[in-house]
Amino acid sequence: MTNDQAPMTNSTAPTATTVSPWPVIGTLGWRELRRFFRQRNRVFGALGQPIIFWLLFSEGLRSNALNYAHFFPGTLVMILLFTAIFATISIIEDRNEGFLQGVLVAPIPRWSMVLGKVFGGAAIAMLQGLLFLILGWATVKEISPSIAGALGAIVLMAVVSIALTALGFLIAWRMDSTQGFHAVMSVFLLPMWLLSGAFFPSSSSGWLGWIVAINPLTYGVAGLRRYLQEYGDAASAGAAGLPSLTVCWLVSLAFAGVLLAAAWKIAGTRSRGDLL
Repeated sequence: MTNDQAPMTNSTAPTATTVSPWPVIGTLGWRELRRFFRQRNRVFGALGQPIIFWLLFSEGLRSNALNYAHFFPGTLVMILLFTAIFATISIIEDRNEGFLQGVLVAPIPRWSMVLGKVFGGAAIAMLQGLLFLILGWATVKEISPSIAGALGAIVLMAVVSIALTALGFLIAWRMDSTQGFHAVMSVFLLPMWLLSGAFFPSSSSGWLGWIVAINPLTYGVAGLRRYLQEYGDAASAGAAGLPSLTVCWLVSLAFAGVLLAAAWKIAGTRSRGDLL
């Protein structure tokens, strides 16, 4: 065998271990944002939804600003929840268009694809959440966090958005149609939000109180309520039935971590149909 015919022993073909995952995460995340901004109806809805909620709540509860301040964190989480979850519909669309198959056969680690999709969807949710937060902060005196409190609330919002987008990823990965996705979400999301302390008090007794206590979204709502409302001390916050900020952060971070790990795991499996 001549030198020209000798087999190559050092292949230069890229592999999953040699390709850096960080550009992949950035590219997929930016693709979600670019798709969002190119769809004018989505941009209109993203800007209109927080403004409509703000107008409805501020006008409807004008006579009792304390109630508005109390419901504000729950409404903020609701905006994050629905936006983050429905942003993952793009997974179903990418599969139907063939883009997802191209990503899956690329020499990249699966977790980089998961993080790119999740971070992109979470960024869209944060855009709406920040708009609603600014409107409430600027117009309702009872929502008057310090600079440190506002920054803490924003970071907690980001953690909750990542957790909820990962949850949407987890469900969308097993779905074949957007209609099925909407059906599952309408049954699953509304009770999750209602039983997070956003509507029912987190100090509810009986079986309802147990459900609220084990709902991880409860601690995101409670953390935002602590950051955005004025509580003179820990005793007054405890009297309101709110867990400590430490507990809120631990549960929210664990919620996001577990769902990201589950999304990574399910991304390595084959989908055979709706919820199969």
